[in-house]
Amino acid sequence: MGQRRRRAGTGRYHRTGACLLGAAALCGGVAAAGEVPVFVDATAVAGLSHAYEGGEAYVVGGGAAAFDCDGDLLPELAIAGAEQPLTLWRNTGRPGRPPSFERAEGPLVEPVLATTGVYPLDFDGDGVLDLFVLRFGRNLAMRGLGNCRFEDATDALALPQAKDWTTAFAATWEDGADLPTLFVGNYVPRDRPLQERENCEPSYILRPQGGVYGRPVSLGKGACTLSALFLDWSGTGRIDLRLANDREYYDRGQSEQLFRLTEDGVAEYGRDDGWDDVSLWGMGLAAEDITGDPRPEIVVTSMADNRMEHLREGDAPAFENIARELGTTAQRPPVGPDVRPSTAWHTEFGDANNDGWSDLLIIKGNVDEMPRMAGFDPDSLLLGGEDGFREVGYEAGIAVDTKGRGAVFQDINGDGALDLLTINRNQPVRLFAGRPMANFVTVDLRQDGPNAFAVGASVEMRLGDRILHKSRRVGGGHAGGALLPLHFGMGGADTAEVRAIWPDGTAGDWQSVEAGKSVTLTRP
Repeated sequence: MGQRRRRAGTGRYHRTGACLLGAAALCGGVAAAGEVPVFVDATAVAGLSHAYEGGEAYVVGGGAAAFDCDGDLLPELAIAGAEQPLTLWRNTGRPGRPPSFERAEGPLVEPVLATTGVYPLDFDGDGVLDLFVLRFGRNLAMRGLGNCRFEDATDALALPQAKDWTTAFAATWEDGADLPTLFVGNYVPRDRPLQERENCEPSYILRPQGGVYGRPVSLGKGACTLSALFLDWSGTGRIDLRLANDREYYDRGQSEQLFRLTEDGVAEYGRDDGWDDVSLWGMGLAAEDITGDPRPEIVVTSMADNRMEHLREGDAPAFENIARELGTTAQRPPVGPDVRPSTAWHTEFGDANNDGWSDLLIIKGNVDEMPRMAGFDPDSLLLGGEDGFREVGYEAGIAVDTKGRGAVFQDINGDGALDLLTINRNQPVRLFAGRPMANFVTVDLRQDGPNAFAVGASVEMRLGDRILHKSRRVGGGHAGGALLPLHFGMGGADTAEVRAIWPDGTAGDWQSVEAGKSVTLTRP
């Protein structure tokens, strides 16, 4: 299975900032390393009121973007609304204080309706984050103007006029390009019945031609993609495209897919390349190095069959499923009376208790009223450690009765602890605030040129005798993601060393960082 993980230090956490929400459970003493993180529902306190509401066209989707659009180092939230408008929530809190938001005007002059998801990225390399909005209709590019103002740049970038049902997105920068290469994943045609067989819309790649995008490059017969990631799965520096496809059991002969970008298009990996034709209801993707090799493991969520894919030895894309070995199957609700299989959507790695081990979030919820799947299907938080993962969602306080879709698993209020925003179908969003912690470091990345936020780069942290790896990507999850500083838990360490591995593979110098600090690594 690769390198065996070793236990981090066993120091203790130190509480920082004000006593969050005045809750006694969050204010008493310190937490031991490896302890279950504590979350409290802060939705009302934060002033958030939004729902992803709509009919059959919105049984999928329901994502959010977390990004800083006003430069105060606290993330704003853009949340898809389905038949309700896309909303932008401006972070009005202060570091270490209870989370606080106010709804911003716009974000465009006219309300943006029929949205299924949203991702942040910097199209034009000006250092100001933009948004790509997924829609049941024509997708939109919203150029950031600073101070959380946006303009519609869809026509200026020559994005396709097609009105698709878009449910997946990812972006990467190719050498010498002025704009990012985009993947747009579609579900079924908007004018056809949802349950008709052989019915998935083709997905496509958009590549820049000068300052605009060329014609879409089709990836062939569609399989209803619900998540996508550009990532270096092989550890060789080559960035390929991994897709999670929903309709594989429904349309026989379909499978999960892996593509490589070629000079004139794309090429799909097949059995001759070592790729397995794995079929499942693929819904969400996340990737992070768990085994220390340092190639990323890939999590694929589904219905009752969540996978943790580990690359076998060699350069072929041959993966083994180690979910059962590591305890990440999360196949059924961990609590409650419902024993039917779970339906899993957004997934994301993060260190929820700052002990230096990656934890795994899985958002769950019945598609609609599918009788064979769990109705009461609370979200899962899988706490990582030396010997794998264990379910702690109920103990952490997030096991509530919602129909989850997308999520944000980031530090919302700058207190060193990850918080959790869940987007639920036809139900209000929920914000769960984590307990303040001091044993963390956040690392941001900047470089000159079109790819100003260094998408495709990674950060290594040397923590004792371990090296932790995290990468900056645009894509994955389900219908939304974050573009924020990378968050590392430090266990009991007071200091560590970090360095950047830039998108072209160039390694920066190691530099020391102190617990509780935020640093920005800038490419010379």
